[in-house]
Amino acid sequence: MNTEHFKFGRAYDLSELVADGIIHGIGVVFALVGATALIFYATVYSDYANIAASWIYGLGLIISLGVSFIYNMWPHSRVKWILRRFDHSAIFILIASTYTPFLVQGADRPLILALLLGIWATAFTGIWLKFRFPGRYDRLAILLYLGMGWSGALAMGPLSEIIPGVTLTLIIIGGCIYSAGVVFHVWERLRFQNAIWHAFVVTAAIVHYSAVFTAISLG
Repeated sequence: MNTEHFKFGRAYDLSELVADGIIHGIGVVFALVGATALIFYATVYSDYANIAASWIYGLGLIISLGVSFIYNMWPHSRVKWILRRFDHSAIFILIASTYTPFLVQGADRPLILALLLGIWATAFTGIWLKFRFPGRYDRLAILLYLGMGWSGALAMGPLSEIIPGVTLTLIIIGGCIYSAGVVFHVWERLRFQNAIWHAFVVTAAIVHYSAVFTAISLG
């Protein structure tokens, strides 16, 4: 089947695919083990709000890394074009679900609650955009990813009063890693570009997982 009209970027060679597959495999295993441990901890030691937030975050982490693994390993085809929509949409889910455990700590405050609702509203808008206009507005989507990712700065003051300092530090470090990785995400001519980008994603996800755990265990 001719797939020239599908916008997948350049085709990766075997070495690049193997490297990307290994990184994704590490990420998926981490997500499965980490989410299970987090949900167990919240169920035993925390309240219902944190249990719900742990489930939302854990499922978002597993879904996003799992969908990314399937999409990036799939050969160029019409099916991959459909998977692309799910992969790019899962990024919105990952960002919103990662914010959820932090923001539920202060959901009784209007600004934090508004930020939580706004982040999820933006995520659903981005998902609609990806499914309604596949292959279009990709640069806008990247701006939405970055905007959502750094929107927590709007509530940094109130958040600093309700979550530990180490959690805030980890959130910022993870955000910087994600943002730095975007450079490689758009640098398509660089060999191993996709694997490098996903290495940034997995690393940042691990840092943010640590932030979520500290928010629930120390908050």
